[in-house]
Amino acid sequence: MTTKKGKVATKGAKQIVEENQSTLRFYTNMALGAMGIYFALMMTLFNFTTLAITLTAFSGIVYVGSCQFMHYMARATYSESGQLLDSGVDLNMEGGIAENVKDLIILTSGVQVLSLVSNYFWLLWLLAPLRGGWMLWKQVLSPWFFAEPQELPEMTEKKQRKLEKKMARRH
Repeated sequence: MTTKKGKVATKGAKQIVEENQSTLRFYTNMALGAMGIYFALMMTLFNFTTLAITLTAFSGIVYVGSCQFMHYMARATYSESGQLLDSGVDLNMEGGIAENVKDLIILTSGVQVLSLVSNYFWLLWLLAPLRGGWMLWKQVLSPWFFAEPQELPEMTEKKQRKLEKKMARRH
């Protein structure tokens, strides 16, 4: 396998804005589609229970919150003349927070549609806080707990004798 040498290709600001718009459209349509399928089948085949209403309302809150957060992140800034000043955050960047928000929308859509088969599929939503806890442990807590202690710089003989004399004078 050969690797290319030279500069890594980067995205232009206009390309980021266009990709952000298509990403937002895709995930908004995914949320609306899952909610539409769920409502259509619940209205025709099943009856709404208190549990179903509560979990549907919560999934709606997750959809709205996630989509609004991604819209906020991707907000582009234009000058008075219409020139693009800031393209906003790239929603398709690997390892970014937008990736986690997109995963939450995918999880919620899947859970909502699968819950038509059985209400036990709502339990799959517990994967979101489990993943959040895992990320917190992996990126914040574990490195902090298991960090190697900082080593003291080595002293020369001269510095060691000087320090010993100073300590002897204090005692």
